[in-house]
Amino acid sequence: MSEILVLVGHVAGQVGKPGLELLTLARELGDPVAVCAGTADEGVVATLGRYGARRVHVVESDELEEYPVAWVRALAELAAEVSPAAVLVESTPDGKETAARLAVRLGGGVLTDAVDVRPGPDGPVVTQWAFAASYTVTSRVARGLPIIAVKPNAVAPAEAPVTPSVTRSALPLDEADRRTRIVSRAARESTGRPQLTEADIVVAGGRGMGGAEQFALIEQVADALGGAVGASRAAVDSGWYAHSHQVGQTGATVSPQLYLAVGISGAIQHRAGMQTSKTIVAVNKDPEAPIFELADYGVVGDLFEVVPQLLDEVARRRS
Repeated sequence: MSEILVLVGHVAGQVGKPGLELLTLARELGDPVAVCAGTADEGVVATLGRYGARRVHVVESDELEEYPVAWVRALAELAAEVSPAAVLVESTPDGKETAARLAVRLGGGVLTDAVDVRPGPDGPVVTQWAFAASYTVTSRVARGLPIIAVKPNAVAPAEAPVTPSVTRSALPLDEADRRTRIVSRAARESTGRPQLTEADIVVAGGRGMGGAEQFALIEQVADALGGAVGASRAAVDSGWYAHSHQVGQTGATVSPQLYLAVGISGAIQHRAGMQTSKTIVAVNKDPEAPIFELADYGVVGDLFEVVPQLLDEVARRRS
């Protein structure tokens, strides 16, 4: 089978969930080759192998974190060496930029925001959502190497253990690589909660919360359930919660086991970011709210009466 290059990025002791999702999809297309930078110790290699990476290719450079555009040359050189059937990257701002630059360099085609990738007679067939997930579109790259950016949480990571080989290559940066540089970073303040895009449980608040101070109730529920906090665009635009927690078309895409929507009407822009959640529970005082069309379970009522009862019940069952 042809090899599929999977950019899992910088590895600092662990592999992120999005990288494991990419490996899961890559197995449908061919033999996954996980491409990373850093030390790639035995634990990292074992993790990548557990999710199907037939080979782990380590780009030996201490400067890729500072000059990320160099990833384009690293992938281009590797593609020239192995002639892969496709390249998979995360559909993040960095991943999309890498995909676009790589396509220009290799004369390939780019498909972004993929939610599924399957083999086809003329190359990988990609499923995308269009117009805030109102339509499902299938596409393929007609000419050149397919470079596919996949949305986080598009697929659940599935194990398929193999023992990967490990290859390495050096990447001395040239002048072109150094034209774009990351000049500063600020660590996100830790809340002790799981990362939004990787959480199994997400508790999200919307316009119905009524104000920033009311989000303390959402945080209490998230902490009680061991989940992450999310917010609708209306809540974020009102300044009630940080944009990094926004779920929806212009925010994060999540697909947890449980999504609890509190005071969220369920506009199509929000639904585009959470509708693949396994179980959706909605609390809203408006029985006609669109969120109930999507919810597996719905509670029509005042959230300030319903949610405290939920907290009491969770505490009772844990006592």
